[in-house]
This record gives sequence, structure tokens and C-alpha cells, in this order.
Amino acid sequence: MITSLGGEYRALVIGVSGGIGSAFVEVLRTDPSCAAVVTLSRSLDGFDVTNEDSVAAATARLSQQQAVFDVVICATGALTINGIGPEKSLKAVTAESMAAQFALNAIGPALVLKYVSPLLRKDSRAMMAFLSARVGSIGDNRLGGWISYRASKAALNQIVRTAAVELARTRPNAVVAALHPGSVATSLSANFAPNHERFTPQESAGLLLNVLDHLSPAQSGGFFAYDGSTIEW
Repeated sequence: MITSLGGEYRALVIGVSGGIGSAFVEVLRTDPSCAAVVTLSRSLDGFDVTNEDSVAAATARLSQQQAVFDVVICATGALTINGIGPEKSLKAVTAESMAAQFALNAIGPALVLKYVSPLLRKDSRAMMAFLSARVGSIGDNRLGGWISYRASKAALNQIVRTAAVELARTRPNAVVAALHPGSVATSLSANFAPNHERFTPQESAGLLLNVLDHLSPAQSGGFFAYDGSTIEW
């Protein structure tokens, strides 16, 4: 339950085809204070976060409906794209697979920020979160591997940080954050964290919403884990 907004709120969840994205919708719809949950996804709406025309058209439709949101969750992203999983070494890096990772995990969220942030409520608290990953931390990288995915998430973190600085000028009460969901039992993690303790998507979504709910505008632009701890860049 989100309490920091002080009453009814409207939410937008982008990327609801995935396990965590759909879980965000489920959790938000159980909150009595949530007046509406609007969703965008490739499978349901033909929304393609990697295509600027698609992002622009979708947000233009929302703008025409005079949509204003208090909570925006961008749950897009993938570890395996076009059947190609994370690299174990530099030998496995290809320009094509790296470009695909950046398109979905970094450029897509940047387009969401460009087109969706104007729909954030301006005169009071608003929150915008992007799913990142601990492996995107440069300081925490002690194992190597997963070069393209790591780099794309590190880029996402920088995009979120930079956007937060800009948004603070026009929306001083807004919070923009990169969030690490932990190991979640979804198709993304099934082959890569079989022995780790994993959250259900609903558990992870609930934890992340709680973290977001307790962040202050002074913490906007930060990188946080599901338990509220700060992750080093």
C-alpha cells in the first residue's frame, strides 16, 4: 500500500507482459488508494519501448485523455534477447547482441523518461521507478561476465540519475529511482539463479513499491535494492 501520496493516486505500469510488470499491476490494484492502473505492453497494446514512434504515439494518446500519473513503473528489460543470453567472456560479445541489450535496457527507458515524465503530476509528490539490477553496479562487479547486460543496466542507472537532476527543476517533489528487484522467480531468472532464494513476482513488486513509497525527493536519482538499501554505482 502506498501512503506517501496522501490519498487516491493514479498509476501507469509499462511492460506488463513480464512477470514483475504484471505483478506490479496486481499489487497496485489491491491498494484501496489506487484509483486507476493504466498499462502499456507489447503483447496487449503493440507498445514497443525500443521504437521512439511507438512510445511517442502511446503517450500522445494518454496526453489527449488528459492523463496525469502519480506513480509510473517501467518494468521493461530482458537478460536474454533473440535467444542470446548473457556472455560468459569477452569472446562472446557481438555488436548486434550488445546493441539489442542497450536498445531494450537503456535506450527504451530513456524514451520513457522523455515522453512519460511530462505526464507526472507536477504540483505534488510523484514517483517514477525503473527496474535495474545489482549487476549494473560498477563498484560491486567482482565476477565479470554478462558484459552487455551489465553495461546496459549501468547506462540505465546514469540515465535515471541525469533525468532526476533535470526533473527536480520542474517537479521538486518528484522521486525518480532505479530499483533492484532481487532474484525473482520469472522466466528471466529461471536459467541463471536456480539455487538462489527467489521472491515471487508479487513479493518483489510489493517490496519495491514499499521502497519507492519511502524515498524522499532528496534521494531522487538513486539506486536502491528491494530492502531499501543503497547500491553503489
